[in-house]
Amino acid sequence: MLTQKTKDTVKATAPVLAEHGYDIIKHFYRHMLAAHPELKNIFNMRHQERGEQQQALARAVYAYAANIEDPESLEAVLKGIANKHVSLDVRPEQYPIVGEHLLAAIKDVLGEAASDDIMSAWAQAYGNLADILMGMESGLREATSARPGGWLRWREFVVRSRQPESDVITSFVLEPADGGEVVNFEPGQYISVAVHVPRLGLQQIRQYSLSEAPNGRSYRISVKREGGADPVHAGYVSTLLHDQIKVGDTIRVSAPYGNFYIDVNATTPVVLISGGVGLTPMISMLNRVLQSPGRDVVFVHGARNSAVHAMKDHLRETVRQHPNFKTFIFYNEPLPNDRQGSDYDYPGMVDISLIADAVMLPGADYYICGPVPFMRMQHDALIGRGIKEAHVQYEVFGPDLFAE
Repeated sequence: MLTQKTKDTVKATAPVLAEHGYDIIKHFYRHMLAAHPELKNIFNMRHQERGEQQQALARAVYAYAANIEDPESLEAVLKGIANKHVSLDVRPEQYPIVGEHLLAAIKDVLGEAASDDIMSAWAQAYGNLADILMGMESGLREATSARPGGWLRWREFVVRSRQPESDVITSFVLEPADGGEVVNFEPGQYISVAVHVPRLGLQQIRQYSLSEAPNGRSYRISVKREGGADPVHAGYVSTLLHDQIKVGDTIRVSAPYGNFYIDVNATTPVVLISGGVGLTPMISMLNRVLQSPGRDVVFVHGARNSAVHAMKDHLRETVRQHPNFKTFIFYNEPLPNDRQGSDYDYPGMVDISLIADAVMLPGADYYICGPVPFMRMQHDALIGRGIKEAHVQYEVFGPDLFAE
């Protein structure tokens, strides 16, 4: 347990971290990865190159300092981090390495301002946070590995099929190379995929939402080619999956994790709101929920145009088969041949005010996934119309865990 003095000291440093946090985290990553280059096999090196991971961790450290008096306010965020850590195969022995270099970075950047009392308080605070996360992660590992078809760390999977879903998204169906069953998952969860990236000489890991309902035999992921053809911005792993991974190839896969998922036992209406590739966990949720008759589902999706709108044929067919399912599609850059009323319903970005009568349903639960600005916009629109925060859930992929 942290003493009140420790909490007061850490909280008092929050303004300093707001000012110097990014420099501290840049220093931290630079020195830690130089001393422990093996950790590059865990960290997303594209996010490192862009500075995105540094910014995200700086926000995380600041949020921890600012909320240390009210740890329950960070509970959902910590659960999300713990799920991602287990999926990435982060191990307990790596926490002391991170702690050592984080404290050294604080000391080096703040200089004389980092007094012995401040450094002692932060050492205790980091140790407390590490204990919380390691406890959560241990529980997640034990629970998943104990379930039928479960496993720890990595397992070889074979690519059984691949299907283009749009100009930029391809689905991959994965089955265990050992022929065994796979652990079921909650619709909305993700798996990690670990591949060797020759141009880096490193393993890289990416997390992809499962895009089909659980079936006990296989997993499906739907991967967007990140950054297009521009090698400066192209995703290391998504490009490799699109260009090099063939049917019959094997890749290493984690068990499913994640704390963004739908309650399949509820009977309340469901409103799924997605932007771009954010529709992938929504398809899993949709397919599973519609297995239970009678639950109303509304699917709201925003895409640039029909060329990048994935799984549109599946959605049309699902609408025809289920009278309790409705869709509302927005295209913000329709192509000349895209037809309003057929390919899409509204031009522009997703605007809840245009479909308020259809989505503001009594007792409904709302799930949002997509780019962070998109999710902020939809979240704020729902809250502004009186939806309670407890009924709105969202998923952030990438490093922006503490989006503000």
